[in-house]
Amino acid sequence: MYGNGLSERRIGDFLRDKPRDSYVLSSKVGRLLVPDRAYAMERAGGDPRALPFRYVFDFSYDAIRRSHELSLQRLGLERIDIVYLHDIGSFSQGPNHEAAWRQLTEGGGMRALQELRDAGTVAAIGAGVNEWQVLDTLMDMGRWDVFLLANRYTLLDQEVLNHFLPRCLKEGVAIVDGAPLNAGILATGAVDGATYDYRPAPPDILDRVRRIEAICREHGVPLVAAALNFPLGHAAVASIIPGFARPNDLTENVGHFHRALPDGLWRDLHEAGLIHPDAPLPRTPVLAA
Repeated sequence: MYGNGLSERRIGDFLRDKPRDSYVLSSKVGRLLVPDRAYAMERAGGDPRALPFRYVFDFSYDAIRRSHELSLQRLGLERIDIVYLHDIGSFSQGPNHEAAWRQLTEGGGMRALQELRDAGTVAAIGAGVNEWQVLDTLMDMGRWDVFLLANRYTLLDQEVLNHFLPRCLKEGVAIVDGAPLNAGILATGAVDGATYDYRPAPPDILDRVRRIEAICREHGVPLVAAALNFPLGHAAVASIIPGFARPNDLTENVGHFHRALPDGLWRDLHEAGLIHPDAPLPRTPVLAA
């Protein structure tokens, strides 16, 4: 999906001469690319370098197998370690959700994933979504290794502590915490035009962020540093994947992981009712100097 295939081509070009066991590589299935230059040009603002494709959802057996094979071709690498179902939930599917679910279940999509893992073609299978409830249902239907859950375990949203993350710990499912900045607002703060879950932030979220920002300022901690470190306190969270708009964002955010955050910050957030009472807190610095 990303760049209509361009992301995988770039990643593969970068990794091709690196020792294969020195990194863990994931990709996603559930979308296929079909030729459509007009669509690609429109999305890319007329850039002629855009890859001439658009994506279509397909969670069936054949599509899952084909998606994996085509990803290998775009990457130019011999294997992918983790394969995620991409956006199977109603958050992304909308009115197509029931049809997509039938493809996954009755159409053999889940069987295709299990076959890839059982054959050793991939090391782990999972799903990448914005709704923990969908993942909870998937866990009732089979064995999973890792879920990429976006926007749902952050400084602003910790509902998953009530049921879902404890279940993941119990059943040995790792969490890759996507969008720990809630798609923008925990990086920008409560500014005009701030986004939350890919939409303009509503008034109650803006107010909550202002309260968190105020406590961060009292402790001399940038909001983004607290937001990036917070999810890593939970034992189920294997890693986080914030998005970056500029290369400098990556450098700056890595710097936040070299920084020790004061325990008083988390205590004050707890006392203000801004962190779930059961939230485990991170040990910082995450990275050694």
